[in-house]
Amino acid sequence: MKLTLRKAALQLHLWLGLTSGLVVVIMAATGCILAFEEELKHLVHPDRYFIKTVGDKKLSLSELSLKAEKALPDGLKIKRVQISSDPSRTYVFRTLKMDNDALTYWGTYLYYYRVYIDPYTGKVHEVEDAKHNFFEIVLDLHRRLLLGEKIGKTITGYSTLMLATILFSGLIIWYPKKMSKNMLKGMFFIKTSASWKRVNYDLHNVLGFYAIIPLVLISYSALIWNFENLDKWVKNTLNGNVPAEQKVKSSIPSEEFTNREFILNSIGEKVEKDLINKKSALINFPRTDEGTYYTELTYGNKQYQNEQYNFDQYSGKILKHQAYKDEKIGYGTALRERNYDLHTGSIFGVTGRIMYLLAGIIATSLPITGFIIYVNRKKKKPKKKLQIRKK
Repeated sequence: MKLTLRKAALQLHLWLGLTSGLVVVIMAATGCILAFEEELKHLVHPDRYFIKTVGDKKLSLSELSLKAEKALPDGLKIKRVQISSDPSRTYVFRTLKMDNDALTYWGTYLYYYRVYIDPYTGKVHEVEDAKHNFFEIVLDLHRRLLLGEKIGKTITGYSTLMLATILFSGLIIWYPKKMSKNMLKGMFFIKTSASWKRVNYDLHNVLGFYAIIPLVLISYSALIWNFENLDKWVKNTLNGNVPAEQKVKSSIPSEEFTNREFILNSIGEKVEKDLINKKSALINFPRTDEGTYYTELTYGNKQYQNEQYNFDQYSGKILKHQAYKDEKIGYGTALRERNYDLHTGSIFGVTGRIMYLLAGIIATSLPITGFIIYVNRKKKKPKKKLQIRKK
């Protein structure tokens, strides 16, 4: 006898839930912690991110970069700087190196440092070994379960795929076989006066329904990050006939290059000038001889609302400029640019982030309430023995 769609969905929901439940709990719980990461960091470590006295003029970017590098151990080089439009904020310089073949978090990050500097005086507020930062550990637990890029990312990727399937199968199960007034009420409300088993069932059934839309969006955006082929397929399909993006490169000069400080300062000055009416900027330093200075200026709390520049590291010439409003980019590229905001809920503003936080709390509970339902269904009531009366 063939299974009906509902029975098939129930079996799929059950076994995929049992398989991925623990991983989903970990990813959802860590996602909740990271929901307001930036605000929590500023609250817990104000001395890192804020200065007491705002000066009249900032030091040049080359001076600040040199001071940051001198503060680093083992002669390491700065690879990125984050700049805020808030004049009372420090510059955050960063350097890191990863080994994607490592099997643990501690092996993945060979080194990871952040240097917090007063941009007016050049005073180093703190040199942070970010490898031991609480939020970095939580983030890696969220992405890789602390098991490295190859193993951990594979587990979380396929667990996310299972979660997406669980959500759609759960929607099929949620819809009742026969619609009635009582059934309709049970679909949207938790019957708190019922037995604990019924309350647990409602918590799983009703809360799961209310959280399904943000959880589907979270799952989709996570799948884009985890599966490169899916990412390319979605991007290329939606882009249609829009020409593929060309990677820009710096032109290596024939003579020895000695003008690095001037180029870096000119880029820094342009970024400071363009920061007016924007929230923040980051500058990635070139990693190779053909690499470029990549800058990203963000307008507000939505990361995709930005302007991007690539500067030739030898001439300072703008090789590429792209804004999120640019009509030349395809729909696939535009959607990909919004992936982070789609994953965190910031694409819908503060309200979206709060909704995602609540959805994350529900997602943490769903495998637990689902497992309780499964265990209680497995319990069989003891059969009553038939008593034969003697005549």
